[in-house]
Amino acid sequence: MDAIILLGAPGAGKGTIADLVKEKSGYLHVSTGDMLRAAVKAQTPVGLKAKSYMEAGELVPDEVIIGIVRERMEQGRPEDKYMFDGFPRTIEQARLLDQVMKEAGSAVSRVFLLEASEKLLVSRISGRRICRNCGAVYHVQNIPSRVEGVCDACGGELYQRKDDSEETVLNRLEVYKKQTAALIDYYDAKNILVRLDASQAKEKTQAKVLEILSRS
Repeated sequence: MDAIILLGAPGAGKGTIADLVKEKSGYLHVSTGDMLRAAVKAQTPVGLKAKSYMEAGELVPDEVIIGIVRERMEQGRPEDKYMFDGFPRTIEQARLLDQVMKEAGSAVSRVFLLEASEKLLVSRISGRRICRNCGAVYHVQNIPSRVEGVCDACGGELYQRKDDSEETVLNRLEVYKKQTAALIDYYDAKNILVRLDASQAKEKTQAKVLEILSRS
């Protein structure tokens, strides 16, 4: 078992890079955000517990997150390689992940830090629109639909998630700075942190990640 982490503020492009990298590597993309949103939609106990935190832009409690991650890894095979997107977000989560990996006889091998300006991050997130029907993702500037408010793929209604509003985004970025940014020092001290410019074209960031992984 092996694991790498895509670390960065909301809007840094972790999910986008993860989707591109998984197509060309053997890593399984594990997005705790996607798993949590699925739980909220299904109104599971963990989803209901997480809902109020997510809509306010707050971090979901560590015990909820690590429980989801542990379950996901237990469902896998010993030879599986995991790429975490949006996890860990706190030092405690990082230590709990280290513990889970140690129990499996492995460790996190690389942490890729995606860096971009706050202005760019706010623009990326607040402009995002999701199809209520098929889940397709658009952006009012970067990936607009042919007809405003209508999904190109299925004709469904496009909407802005509550946690993508500009006010909530700014709060999420403050939460990131106060709690998650400490992870930079944590992983830097382990000599596994790699800094990447997330404001450049996604293909360039993807290529750099793949290059580094090929040398591992």
